[in-house]
Amino acid sequence: MAGVKPQASITLYRGWTGSGYYVWSPFVTKLEARLRFGGLSYKCDGGSPMKAPRGKIPYVAIENEKSSAPTLLCDTTLITDRLAEEGMLGDLNAKLSPTEKAQDLAFTALLEDKLYFYQLYERWQENYYTMRPGVLQALPYPMQLIVGLIAYRKVMQTLHGQGTSRFTPEEIDVFRRKVWENVNALLVTSKAKAKAGDASTFWALGGTGPSEFDATLFGFIASALVCPAGPESQKVIRSFPVVVEYAKRIHDRYFPDYELWKE
Repeated sequence: MAGVKPQASITLYRGWTGSGYYVWSPFVTKLEARLRFGGLSYKCDGGSPMKAPRGKIPYVAIENEKSSAPTLLCDTTLITDRLAEEGMLGDLNAKLSPTEKAQDLAFTALLEDKLYFYQLYERWQENYYTMRPGVLQALPYPMQLIVGLIAYRKVMQTLHGQGTSRFTPEEIDVFRRKVWENVNALLVTSKAKAKAGDASTFWALGGTGPSEFDATLFGFIASALVCPAGPESQKVIRSFPVVVEYAKRIHDRYFPDYELWKE
């Protein structure tokens, strides 16, 4: 990756300690992809929702020579916007047409405002005993029981208010598959636009470079493929070879230092 400006350094708090592997949060991997698409160097740390601005992970700390304390930022979109304002990231959507910009925003919303909650239901409601020790591995087992129950109740309250848990598991499965079916159709079209035999990355909107949606899409694919608490999501994604190929090409190009999900 190209180096960030000498006077600034970025620490990305992922909720998991260590680096060199993908985590279960699609938003963490989305942000990592966005930083790597922009050529920004960063280091990883665990962090904590207790220390995060607005209690959300991921968040970043930006340190530079002019500030006496790190600047903490949260929310992937707000972080990206702030880094762009500071001249550290370029605008991936600058060359898109107005129609393409609307499509990029709509596809992003489809994943973040629909698919995310279908996956949340699968992980916390249907596979709670796999999800809990995975996301709470830093805590001793007795604390996992307590914190896990609190987290479960909060998630289910969110899903009820948002509406997902008001549907049957079978209906949610259909909703989730429809999202991936449409993503697959989009990527099949994009791949067809690429030159025959070209082994380089192809992008969701069919352009010569990534858009903001590509960071989001890669985040959702990679995080799903490494999360054992989402077996049905993994099964659906793996049923679409072009979707997996798309993610694999991004991995090879931008994340060669990361362990690949099981193929």
